[in-house]
Amino acid sequence: MIEATPRRLHLLEHYADGEDARHFSFRIEAPAAADLTVIPGQFFMLALPGHGEAPFTYVSRPDRTGLFSALIRRMGRLTDALFELNNGAVLGYRGPFGRGWPLFFSAQRVIAVAGGCGLAPLAGVIQEATSNRLPVQLSVLYGALHSAAQVLSREREQWRQALPLIETFDRATVGQRQGTPLEHLDEVFAAHSPEALLCCGPEPLMLATAEQCLRRGMAADKIWLSLERRMHCADGLCGHCYVGASYACQDGPTYRYDRYLHLLANTRQPAVGQDLRFC
Repeated sequence: MIEATPRRLHLLEHYADGEDARHFSFRIEAPAAADLTVIPGQFFMLALPGHGEAPFTYVSRPDRTGLFSALIRRMGRLTDALFELNNGAVLGYRGPFGRGWPLFFSAQRVIAVAGGCGLAPLAGVIQEATSNRLPVQLSVLYGALHSAAQVLSREREQWRQALPLIETFDRATVGQRQGTPLEHLDEVFAAHSPEALLCCGPEPLMLATAEQCLRRGMAADKIWLSLERRMHCADGLCGHCYVGASYACQDGPTYRYDRYLHLLANTRQPAVGQDLRFC
């Protein structure tokens, strides 16, 4: 059954975290059982009275008190208004929705590749790996336009102490790594021989990363991409978020690469551009 009525959500605090992006802490009033089973990579719908509703990914999963966090980028009227709210504001919440990242129940060497704000959907997996709740050897490759465009600054500081984290920049300064994550894949494969890929960022970057991993011997069913389409309703009703014959809000946003290729092969999905720059 579709639950169209938002539940009450309390804004606890927010702070700047990247260019035109803020890190929000929320608390769900009277969290439901489903809130406690969120899988990293899923999303929720945030409603702001008078401004509508929009989807956002979880950075941290809701705990038993309903507390969780999200990274939100300024994108339009709703986020403009959200950024101006004071702590204590009451919003609307629906979720969780979609399919998250795969859960690894046996030790595997995994690489997470993120571009720009695409680090946010991967944050939950990285945090699980650093706290040893996932039996996985994880390496992270994160690209951004420049230092000011990087997100999740507090989380990255912790991750650097716990796992291999390579940060690259399209506009690098002295002492920084130049280029996109694609230009540093060889280093990760030489050091860790990853068996699986989790990737989120601009779609051309994700597709190019997937193809590079295939060429290095990784199987297509060991590659997962998080696809951000225009998800408006989260209920599979509006038809804005097609991926082939699939709805991203229902069957995604995380897609296994072989499944993604099959969906596109059976539709007339428009080709993706070649711009690898980050959000």
